[in-house]
Amino acid sequence: MNLHEYQGKEILRSFGVRIQRGIVAQNAHEAVAAAKHLTTETGSKWYVVKAQVHAGGRGKGGGVKLAKNLQEVEEIAGKMIGMNLITPQTSATGKRVHQVLVAEDVYYPGESETDEFYMSVLLNRGTGRNMIMYSTEGGMDIEAVAEKTPHLIFTEEIDPSVGLMPFQARRIAFNLGLSGTAFKEMTKFVACLYEAYVKSDASLFEINPVLKTSDNKIMAVDAKVTIDDNALYRHKDYVNLRDLREENPIEVEAKEVGLNYVDLDGNVGCMVNGAGLAMATMDLIKQAGGEPANFLDVGGTADAARVEAAFRIILKDPNVKAILINIFGGIVRCDRVAQGIIDAYKNMGTINVPIIVRLQGTNADIAKDLIDKSGLDVQSAVQFQEAADKVQAVLA
Repeated sequence: MNLHEYQGKEILRSFGVRIQRGIVAQNAHEAVAAAKHLTTETGSKWYVVKAQVHAGGRGKGGGVKLAKNLQEVEEIAGKMIGMNLITPQTSATGKRVHQVLVAEDVYYPGESETDEFYMSVLLNRGTGRNMIMYSTEGGMDIEAVAEKTPHLIFTEEIDPSVGLMPFQARRIAFNLGLSGTAFKEMTKFVACLYEAYVKSDASLFEINPVLKTSDNKIMAVDAKVTIDDNALYRHKDYVNLRDLREENPIEVEAKEVGLNYVDLDGNVGCMVNGAGLAMATMDLIKQAGGEPANFLDVGGTADAARVEAAFRIILKDPNVKAILINIFGGIVRCDRVAQGIIDAYKNMGTINVPIIVRLQGTNADIAKDLIDKSGLDVQSAVQFQEAADKVQAVLA
């Protein structure tokens, strides 16, 4: 579950991480009120207006702007709210901005120069350990840094049996070139950030930039946070942070009816039971010259109601030119699945794309006979290659 910047910052703050303070606004009037409140609370006379969407690279798309007075806050917020923000991490149509974060100016003059760092906490799947990735090149695309100057990216892996050790936090601060007060501030920042990551059951905390202010404070100026959906039962307060406006509406609908669905860009809809078989089916479609339009796992109960729901979800995608149903009947019998497909098809009426059905497992022969004698525009297959050939034929 992805969070907005302001939501991620609130989680960080609750674990003792210093953050750039800000207030969310739904319109220009609220943005001005937020700026006035920030001036009273922080003394800030300049403000940063940030679009709140689930995408990185907002600054490049015009989603982060500096306002030097209240009039500029009103003008910027008025233009930003309602716009379609296009960034390197959005589609060509972009994402609609529904709200903005009005934040304090933290780049004020002082005893030293400000400095920006990059820092993230995530799982290193190769080693099975949590990892802190950091760089002196904050504020830039970390992908570009990794490509052009990989020696400027550091990593610190954490032994899960002991957690983050104090010497590791100190090593991070040292590698970032800090000393004195800033060094101590960074070690505390790192410890609190890692605690936030672990205790919130996150799969990602990315702070870009982490700022050293002119008076040597260390704070999170941004926050990209992803919470592990499987752990939400432990965080009832986080469930309400989900912003369905930011998610694919077809995926949201599929989740509501209990289907595991991921929208893709291809032309062949997939209906499969089991994640492993679903991945293999997507490979099969690629080999047949098509592109998978989705990942859809109907699970072990492929009855008529569930199959019909899956059909309706798949057919919401106008790019779908064919549907491949690939079911292994282990727990569920193939003949029951076949009858479910027939009943769902009849209940929906005409389906205007070719359907190829491969059922293998318990009572597969009976299932094939049911499909073949149904009188519906459905092609049956037994072997993987046979299904691939039929997909290729309907796409030709």
